[in-house]
Amino acid sequence: MGPYDPAEKPLADPPGTLSVVIVGGLHAEARRAAVERLLAGVPGSVALHHDLTTAAHGTVVRTVRDATGMLSAGEAPLVNDCACCALREDLVPELTRLADGGLTPLAVVELWDSVEPKAMAEVVVAGGLRLTGVITAVDPALLLPYLGNGDDLADGGLAAAATDQRTVADTFARQLEYAPVLALADSPEADDEDRALLAQLHPTARQVPIGPAEATAAADSHAADPHAADSYATDPYATDSYATDSYAADSYAADSYAADSHAADPYAADPHAAAASAPSASGVSGASAASAAPGGPSALVAAALAGFDVEAAAAAQHPACALLPAEADECGVATLVWNRRRPFHPERLYAALEDLTCAAARSRGRFWLADRPDALLHWDAAGGALCVESAGPWLASLPDAAWDLVPPVRRAAAALDWHPEHGDRCQHLVFTSPGLDRDGLALLLESCLLTDAEYAAGPDAWKRLPPAFDTLLEV
Repeated sequence: MGPYDPAEKPLADPPGTLSVVIVGGLHAEARRAAVERLLAGVPGSVALHHDLTTAAHGTVVRTVRDATGMLSAGEAPLVNDCACCALREDLVPELTRLADGGLTPLAVVELWDSVEPKAMAEVVVAGGLRLTGVITAVDPALLLPYLGNGDDLADGGLAAAATDQRTVADTFARQLEYAPVLALADSPEADDEDRALLAQLHPTARQVPIGPAEATAAADSHAADPHAADSYATDPYATDSYATDSYAADSYAADSYAADSHAADPYAADPHAAAASAPSASGVSGASAASAAPGGPSALVAAALAGFDVEAAAAAQHPACALLPAEADECGVATLVWNRRRPFHPERLYAALEDLTCAAARSRGRFWLADRPDALLHWDAAGGALCVESAGPWLASLPDAAWDLVPPVRRAAAALDWHPEHGDRCQHLVFTSPGLDRDGLALLLESCLLTDAEYAAGPDAWKRLPPAFDTLLEV
């Protein structure tokens, strides 16, 4: 295949094809504003919403509405005492009914507050439906308060099941980082620090400004045709949501996992040149997209119809090949990217966990313990709470025959970061926060590595170090 040609537009979908877009986020007012914009921008579109606040009474309330108001309402029983399970069981049949009717061009799935978009995106696609976008709505002024909120969802009535042990902060972080499109509410309280924090947490996201919900209906006098808009949409692998590569010296190099199937070699690309000339999610040039971004519902509609690939999105979040933020320092907000090729001493790292977790509003990545040479460990911290879990083996620990069973995305990530002695084993942690003490944080991390003498003792000696993480990893 040759290079992608923007002039070669794919054929539009036949009339009656249903597009599905997911809109989520804990910022409920911003989420509703985004949904209203989409309903105003696409005639005949409907929004589905499952309210989980009634789950304690054994049901989930489903509503369907369009730009004029409520169309229908009903209840779905809980499945295995789980509200999210009920949502999964009820959502696909409702969307299928709309698709079979042939009269609805766009179905907007408005997720309830704490429902995460990844699971629902995979449910929609597994149901044979056409998912064209995932959007998280954000009020920039609420970004830091939510990211720093370590309260359990259950304490605020936001738990999706009786067994839900998530916190506000970690739920919000995953909602934010999964979506390739962020719908930004008009928030006079937001300042430059808020905007810098958002840009550093998710530097590859397409940000689309939205106004107050009540202003959406009149914001654009010519509503968009979703099928026409989608006919210009690029392949989901080419969207800017996966444009950065955390393996190429933490620069904004183009990423093979994000590359369109018609694109030139992504490793040779100049990302800054690409950003200026490549088609955007709406199918227009970067310059045109920038000028169109604040133009009302049409900008959000174009983003919602740009195309979405669940496998690429999952790969972009997996700790082995996650597209992590790069080094940055702006408006009092900084991001430290810390890479090393020496394992952590388990006891020293464990003793430093509280200080490391509280050092930044958000930190994530993958790491390597000396006493667990085969385990790729996932670091995921927000709101002062840390989750550490095994994400499977490092590829260097697998026999050659097992590599054929590993997804190509994972093999490509390992190849980009391969070390002649340690393979893909590494420390790759990213910390983002206002007021980040980069130097102090780097010194603390360095102190947790094996000393020269410990390192020289070799892997057999490393395995005999005290297993300080056993209890944490068994939880």
